[in-house]
Amino acid sequence: MRVEISGVRGEDLRVNMDGDLLRVSGVRQVPVQSDVRRLHQMEIAFGPFERAIRIAVPFDREQVSAHLEDGFLLVSLPKSGAKPRQIEVETA
Repeated sequence: MRVEISGVRGEDLRVNMDGDLLRVSGVRQVPVQSDVRRLHQMEIAFGPFERAIRIAVPFDREQVSAHLEDGFLLVSLPKSGAKPRQIEVETA
């Protein structure tokens, strides 16, 4: 999964798995600029945020990883190792 998350530092970001819910939360800090006195238009919201995404396919929860680079968070959800198997039918 790829999430656009520009302006958020890694230390202000949390990624958690809660069952089949992937939660991405954090805080986008207001940039410190002493020379700005008034903003006419703001394209990006600052402050806390959280998104929860239900993952509907089997994946290996122990192998989930997250990488933040150039304003994008890449969360890797490797497929589960479960393979189909033949089940023997027992007869009496």
